[in-house]
Amino acid sequence: MTEITCKLLVIGAGPGGYVCAIRAGQLGIDTVIVESTKLGGSCLNVGCIPSKAMIHVAEEFEKAAEAAAGKTPFGLTAAEPKLDLKQAVAWKDGIVQRLNNGVAGLLRKAKVKIVHGKARFRDGKTVVVETETGPKTIQAEAIVIATGSAPVELPFLPFGGNVISSTGALALTEVPKRLVVVGGGYIGLELGTAFAKLGAKVTVVEAQDKILPLYDAELTGPISKRLTALGVEVLTGAKALGPTPKGDGLRIETADGKERALPADKILVTVGRKPVTDGLGLENLVLDMDGRFIRIGERCETAMRGIYAIGDVTGEPMLAHRAMAQGEMVAEIVAGLPRAWDKRGIAAICFTDPEIVSVGLSPDEAKRAGHELKIGQFPFAANGRAMTRHAEVGFVRVVAQAGSDLVLGIQAVGQGVSELSAAFGLAIEMGATLQDIAGTIYAHPTLGEAFPEAAMKALGHALHI
Repeated sequence: MTEITCKLLVIGAGPGGYVCAIRAGQLGIDTVIVESTKLGGSCLNVGCIPSKAMIHVAEEFEKAAEAAAGKTPFGLTAAEPKLDLKQAVAWKDGIVQRLNNGVAGLLRKAKVKIVHGKARFRDGKTVVVETETGPKTIQAEAIVIATGSAPVELPFLPFGGNVISSTGALALTEVPKRLVVVGGGYIGLELGTAFAKLGAKVTVVEAQDKILPLYDAELTGPISKRLTALGVEVLTGAKALGPTPKGDGLRIETADGKERALPADKILVTVGRKPVTDGLGLENLVLDMDGRFIRIGERCETAMRGIYAIGDVTGEPMLAHRAMAQGEMVAEIVAGLPRAWDKRGIAAICFTDPEIVSVGLSPDEAKRAGHELKIGQFPFAANGRAMTRHAEVGFVRVVAQAGSDLVLGIQAVGQGVSELSAAFGLAIEMGATLQDIAGTIYAHPTLGEAFPEAAMKALGHALHI
């Protein structure tokens, strides 16, 4: 059995893991990273990156279809578009491969040793990795668990056949004529919207009484209207019961207690994600848990000295950029640097149509925390750049503390607002006030101009409404 010793062992090469390993290597730490599948984890291979690629394909197809139907207000016409989904998937896979290669190159540049295989803890300092060439024992002074998450499988709708996860949806080579999406969260709505634009008849089944239940009605209202315009049927307060007897659809219980059969060529189940810890040997450690997730402190430390956990395996919010920030911080802590982080600046984004961005506290969250508020909201209908992009739906909203004008949260809904998340996050991170935002000069014409206008509205002197 091959034996390896190192200062830092990272288990999992997703966004959190590979960033942790790269930063550790930059700091001169002898680092080993273990990955059982492809470098980049779920995000790069079957999540964030490929889903956004397919969302882009759907957007471009919809634009061409609207032009062919004469529905553009600016006189653009075109022939009826045709989509080769196999070619689109191949293009998506090419992007993923380029990024895979990029991660491998960055790890090598940082002098990180890559071990491909399945890791299992023997104790708090020792991990055995089953590789294609046999087991390898790795002993490390510090270990980071960054094994990520996987789609939750419903016992009465196991994956297989016409029941697919988000991973399966991104690998389809034909657009299903009828798609039922179980789960009205961001994954289900992102993919459901994309397939609706590509021509599928989509039905969304959500057990709660609203879609995107983590966001307020002001933010989700434009998404609901857009889904209706796309012909997507949204059934809230509805429960999935299982496949139809012939396996050609889904049985559900509607909000009024009636049973209904929804015909479906594919059933996409997006009801959440679970931590990937099976077979990791956590029973050989003494960790505190939050249900299925590993409990961590403010510096991502677990209950065992020298063992850290980052990313999805530690619970919500399951966001790649959260994992990256945690990974960078842990590498610097292992190097002996004084590091901490402030999770208030983490942006949550729904790549629906229109998109949603939220950073910091919503108005309801701020009120529950006892704050007296100033709230400013500016509509994209009054923003010149939004008009020129035919994207006037939505707004930017700034939530501030009444006494100090300290910005507590920023939200937006609209086309392309994901790109405003950097400015929003920076404002929260630096502790900006309404005056800081209103006093910054934003280029004209841009969507970003709605940000200072919202701040000025909260201060009582918006210029353009």
